[in-house]
Amino acid sequence: MNVCLVTDRRRLADADAPAADVARLLMAQARVAVGAGVDVIQVRERDLPSADLSALVADLLAVTRGSPTRLVVNDRLDVALACRADGVHLRSDSIAPADARRLAPAGFLIGRSVHTADEARDASGADYLVAGAVFATPSKPGMTRWLGLEGLRSIVRAASVPVLAIGGVTLDRLDEIAGTGAAGIAAIGLFQPSGEGPGGAFSLDDVVSRVHQRFDSLRAAP
Repeated sequence: MNVCLVTDRRRLADADAPAADVARLLMAQARVAVGAGVDVIQVRERDLPSADLSALVADLLAVTRGSPTRLVVNDRLDVALACRADGVHLRSDSIAPADARRLAPAGFLIGRSVHTADEARDASGADYLVAGAVFATPSKPGMTRWLGLEGLRSIVRAASVPVLAIGGVTLDRLDEIAGTGAAGIAAIGLFQPSGEGPGGAFSLDDVVSRVHQRFDSLRAAP
């Protein structure tokens, strides 16, 4: 696993855009992500009520079905299980991965957000970890302290599963991130569409290709 796209439908369109246009953009982003070879799509729409979130997850699963891309639901294990999503991504203060594992079917993907090496050591039962925020990011406007590369490196060393870096990830930082031993990246802004308005062109293919090439080359190295 190298690449995780984290959704944020509110960043795909203007704040006053009709809900139908926003939903259409989110589905378009998912389709392009699947075609580009994104490994995991994390549905992170925390403001949605359960029924609306479930409907969104069902629609996105229809997009990813039959592809290698796996769909996980942010923190809502109940929704993930009810919708038969591919997995769940747990917050750092959520249910323990091992407890979630006992409730989940075989093959269910469990991720965990971590911010320290101690949290990484305590994440038994997770399949992967997302560590951040590594750099300053618009997604965390109130944050004043970041992991930095050394903090990321300490988490990678403490973890027993792959670690993805999140927060301020850009293409020109891939070498630095890879140098910490991280397995790949998770991001919101890096995968936002280019172009203007609903239906704007998406430029995911080049981004995903460059991330895969960078991290795959590390695994291939002797």
